Amino acid sequence: MHVGTAAPLLVLVACSSGDLRMRANASTAAGVANGNEDTLVTGSLPSVGGTTGIPDDPITGGSINTAGGAPTDGVAHAAGSPTTGASTNAGGAAQTGGMANTAGLSIMGGSINTGGTAQTGGMAETGGSSITGGSINTGGVAHTGGSAVTGGSIAIGGAAQTGGLTGSGGMMATGGAPGTGGGPAHRKFVGNITTENRMDALGLRFADYWDQITPESAGKWYAVQPTPASPYDWTTLDAIFDYAVQNSLIFHESPMIWESSVPSGFTADLAHAWIDAFCDRYPTTPIITVVNEPPPHTKPVYADEMGGNTNGDWKWIVTAFQWAHDACPNAILLLNDYNNIEYASDNANTIDIVNAVKAGGGPIHGVGAQAHDAYRIRTATVKAYMDKIHDETGLPVYITEYDVGLADDAAQLAVYQEQLPVFLETDYVPGITQFGWIEGKTWRSNTGLVREDGSFRPAMTWLMETLRRPRIAQAASKKRPMDR
Repeated sequence: MHVGTAAPLLVLVACSSGDLRMRANASTAAGVANGNEDTLVTGSLPSVGGTTGIPDDPITGGSINTAGGAPTDGVAHAAGSPTTGASTNAGGAAQTGGMANTAGLSIMGGSINTGGTAQTGGMAETGGSSITGGSINTGGVAHTGGSAVTGGSIAIGGAAQTGGLTGSGGMMATGGAPGTGGGPAHRKFVGNITTENRMDALGLRFADYWDQITPESAGKWYAVQPTPASPYDWTTLDAIFDYAVQNSLIFHESPMIWESSVPSGFTADLAHAWIDAFCDRYPTTPIITVVNEPPPHTKPVYADEMGGNTNGDWKWIVTAFQWAHDACPNAILLLNDYNNIEYASDNANTIDIVNAVKAGGGPIHGVGAQAHDAYRIRTATVKAYMDKIHDETGLPVYITEYDVGLADDAAQLAVYQEQLPVFLETDYVPGITQFGWIEGKTWRSNTGLVREDGSFRPAMTWLMETLRRPRIAQAASKKRPMDR
């Protein structure tokens, strides 16, 4: 709905759900953000490689789609504090059970992780891995998705405790600390959102297929605090966050500020308190969408209380990023919007706002592109708009809500086969989040990847094979690797 750096993940010893959040305090995490759309123009769709009529598109002509949408949420843990320069993380995180990088194969020509290191009984690796331009882990941490290499290429996969995903030369690092233009680091991921506030669905274990999670609704302000007088209710979000920690998933909180998730009667002071409360409870959140769908799409009623937008400086957005950075100093902070890699006017608007926020001192680390309409657009055009955002802002581009709304299996597969490799192979795209996977439970019709009977649509089969996530046989047998 509207409505492309790397850090090792924190691995915790067995403990209660409450302890998970408290123990996560000991380490910092990297972050990213996300959002969704509300409305979508329907009609005939182009074949893959074809063009759609869009007047804003410099390559094609026709009519423009103005969409709207709803955001999603999510979070993950990373060990070690990201800093500017080469700092060290003393200590190391212990892993209980599970295996990191087991049979982690390379799919993009990088170094192949054969075997990996199994950590049992909560023993930490010694030595750690060094990342050029980032921090050096000297205490040892569990790796999920390929070990880091000097100048290495992107790791695409690598969820721990699931038999090992792919690694193509190690972790991806963008360098720099929050607030310095680089942001923290994390492995490259292909993740998804929750399904009706649940992780697993149809007997399929979410962590077997995805290495990042965004709560579809539970992370929105109104879901935690329905009215100004309501106490915070963290119950649902706690469950999702704890699942992410237990399964070494990158957690993306989305969004902090979004007009569509703000009930009436809320003020700037309450918004500030909400951000502080979230970060007090989940201080290791790696990725946060701070502002979702900025003007001309949406604007909170309390924007003027936060500084307004005097002469195009977007002071209220700068303030939101400052609040988020103060409360969650180790998170990657994103501004997220729809249509910004599909249509020229939205692309230019995103670039203008991001550069104004940077000029105003806002600690922004990345740009979120929902990409709901990407499947309607020529892939070359989508890539050109991604390049433009990256080249003109200097920031990575996160694909935050990707989906392909085609009922025809072959047509959906063809789009995935053309567009996903572009996202995966683009070094400034740190991660891709699917916007749902269970048919009949997604925001938009025909975007599901798994049918209601649990069988895979061809695009899901191809995606899992491409990511070297050996879950195809598991789906057929209904068994996890540890059950065999």
